[in-house]
Amino acid sequence: MGTTIQQVVEELSDALTSAQQQRRERVIASAVALAQHGGYDAVQMRDVSNDAGVAMGTVYRYFRSKDHLLAATLVEWVRELYEAMGQRPPQGESPAERVIAAIDRALRAMDREPQLVRAVFTSLSSPEPEAVACQKEISELMNQIVLRAAGANAPSDIAERSRMIGHVWYSALAAWISGWAEMSFVADEVTIATRFLLP
Repeated sequence: MGTTIQQVVEELSDALTSAQQQRRERVIASAVALAQHGGYDAVQMRDVSNDAGVAMGTVYRYFRSKDHLLAATLVEWVRELYEAMGQRPPQGESPAERVIAAIDRALRAMDREPQLVRAVFTSLSSPEPEAVACQKEISELMNQIVLRAAGANAPSDIAERSRMIGHVWYSALAAWISGWAEMSFVADEVTIATRFLLP
């Protein structure tokens, strides 16, 4: 059985002291701020180092590259979204309605930060092992969001259906990131897939 997201988080927390964790969080916050204002190209490791108030060596101790840093930033963002949905579950009478509501909430949050979201998703195309590991975490988190939203009265094969919904969600986002589709297209594609898979 694979490692869960929670296990990854716990292992990372165990490996870092409180001060190190705070420095890591400052590095991520600096990358977020730069990406929010200038997108992918604006995130340079030296600027991140200066903004976070840490040495360049410290940045590279936590993140092997810019793509690793941005991909890790997306992991943190999607994890926060997952945890927020646990505190404020999506509403709806059926699994499909709840899944659509959950993903709509995520898409609205993404649409408010287009530069940041495009920057972090661009990093996911990197073949670097660290970025690939982040891709896997994000895929699992997106799957967990769908599973949590579907709830207890979901079909018995909800795990398989959830993965398919996640694939549509991800591929539709790729169209938005490329610039040829609006966020409304992403919402429509996910809604269609969810209604097919969770009738």
